[in-house]
Amino acid sequence: MMSALIAPELVALDADLGPDKLDVIRALAQRVADSGRATDLDALVADALAREEVSATGLPGGLAIPHCRTSGVEEPVVAFARLSPPVDFGGKDGPADLAFLIGAPAGGDATHLTILTKLARALARPEFGQTLRETDSAEQAAQTILEAVGDVPASAKSTTPEPAPAAAATEKRSLVAVTACPTGIAHTYMAAEALEAAAARAGVEIAVETQGSAGATPLPAETIARADAAIFAVDVGVRDRSRFAGKPLVSSGVKRPIDDADAMIAEALAAAGDPGAARVESGRGDSSESAGASESWGGRTRRVLMTGVSYMIPFVAAGGLLIALSFLLGGYDITDVYGAVMVDNTLTNLPDVQALGLDHALFDSGLAVYLGALFFVIGKTAFMLFIPALAGYIAYAIADRPGIAPGFIMGALAANLFGVVNADGVAAPATGFLGAIAGGVLAGVIAHWVSGWRVPSWARGLMPVLVIPLVTSILAGLVMIVVLGKPINWLMQQLTDGLAALDGTSAVALGAVLGLMMAFDMGGPLNKVAYSFAATGVGAASLAADSPELRIMAAVMLAGMVPPIALALATVVRPQLFTPAEHENGKAGWLLGASFITEGAIPFAAGDPMRVIPAIMVGSAVTGGLSQLFDVGVRAPHGGIFVLFAVTNVLGYLIALAAGVIVGAGMVIALKSVGRAPVPAVATS
Repeated sequence: MMSALIAPELVALDADLGPDKLDVIRALAQRVADSGRATDLDALVADALAREEVSATGLPGGLAIPHCRTSGVEEPVVAFARLSPPVDFGGKDGPADLAFLIGAPAGGDATHLTILTKLARALARPEFGQTLRETDSAEQAAQTILEAVGDVPASAKSTTPEPAPAAAATEKRSLVAVTACPTGIAHTYMAAEALEAAAARAGVEIAVETQGSAGATPLPAETIARADAAIFAVDVGVRDRSRFAGKPLVSSGVKRPIDDADAMIAEALAAAGDPGAARVESGRGDSSESAGASESWGGRTRRVLMTGVSYMIPFVAAGGLLIALSFLLGGYDITDVYGAVMVDNTLTNLPDVQALGLDHALFDSGLAVYLGALFFVIGKTAFMLFIPALAGYIAYAIADRPGIAPGFIMGALAANLFGVVNADGVAAPATGFLGAIAGGVLAGVIAHWVSGWRVPSWARGLMPVLVIPLVTSILAGLVMIVVLGKPINWLMQQLTDGLAALDGTSAVALGAVLGLMMAFDMGGPLNKVAYSFAATGVGAASLAADSPELRIMAAVMLAGMVPPIALALATVVRPQLFTPAEHENGKAGWLLGASFITEGAIPFAAGDPMRVIPAIMVGSAVTGGLSQLFDVGVRAPHGGIFVLFAVTNVLGYLIALAAGVIVGAGMVIALKSVGRAPVPAVATS
């Protein structure tokens, strides 16, 4: 006969079990051992701590549920403590005063997850937590918990018909999900892990498709067909969204499951049984309408714009780095001769460096000049395409595939890709990235409208390949050229003139603001707005070392490097303030920051946003301002420390970066040292 899940000797009321969650887990495990329920105390502690490092078990409302499968117990067991003082378990709203340790046999079924689900449901009821906070009796606390979760081992064997169908129904529930963020580096995979963990806690199956920077492995059609509902946690458009047509839908930004995955799983399960729930539409792919009724207009706008930025960035990064490499090989004068070198020379007929007047070519090498010219042509071609890509994929996010062609056309008009000039050589208005945004939205809206036309069956096949792109291109193109072209071109000219006039304190202030934007959401919309602003300027910048566009690019890149490096430094200087998982993230933060991947700071910010985010914002603002003060410039739109060859004033570059890192690390340490118990040094080993 199996023991009850919890007994009075496994309850501690108003107990000081230590300053951090590791001590609490050890103390609760010791109670399990003292009660004779642990066969191997060390194994129970090690497995519980290992599970805690995977993801924090703190829940909203001052609750914590550390749990594990372990060889340290032979049957499921729950230990409970009402903590005084409360202890931080990583809950987003603060420390926990109610902690439950759940252990389940390593070779058993998912019993501990079933217990966890029932506990979570019970904890959602205010009276349950209130009873545990008010009782003075360990016996009453144990009985309250038993009534909430039931004797799971016994019920699993029971022949009583009532509970078994409910358990079976829960096990059969299944969900599918898609996660995607603009860069597909960090949020995408963190959101997927959070959803998978929450689904496990709820006792349901989930299959997650991560549409990230490493590509995506589409979910099998049979998995989608079997699912009861779908979750889209995305800041960009979902690729081939029509695969999920008809499924009940819960949608949000990619950050929500990182903060509240359990609620999203619960909402998806509720939607599965609700005939009136929002559903994924058929035939509209990534249209704004198919985003579901639960997505706000603000959320839709953000998703549409971030889809365009997401697809634009590879053009910018590849093109910019190629141009920077061309300058390294052929010198900055390569822009005067690249055409002649490409047309007139080959690998067996290398250019004459002296005859071309290239005083800055690497090693005065003809081969370097030839490769530099080719790299410049390839890179400049990529740069010419990034504004059309921005517009094309904004339209794609609104109207799916029918929007791509007219969107690209609007972007090409915004960049004057055709090179239209009058008899005097005056070019047609180029509206830049502002025109790309306007044109992409315009093309997407018109394409979405046209695709909704009801046409005879014989004409349906012509709609996506002929009618939609033709009608959309005509209507949107005329509006772009006749109505929007000159006003947007005027705005762009004012912006360009304003940047050229920046000097002294105004330039420093701009650098600081850009730094704040880069650090605030670490890859989110503000970060991407600042980056897009800078990268677009580099694409059109003059080659003068003091060009304001190059200085802005330097400020943005340096500010984006600060957060991961600052947090990595903080874990080294004051290791006792950070968890073991944060120490591992800190090790990766050095390289991520050096590579200009701001998302490396996200794991720290997710666990302690109120302390981490303000600190790194200050550090990035300092770096952005100093970068402008020192007139640092960079011709590469990406690459971090690895593109020093493209930097003007390398010493200023390094000083600005070091200053922001030191300030950011100092701020993090100071804020974490206030009102928070340190993690014992042993936890960092």
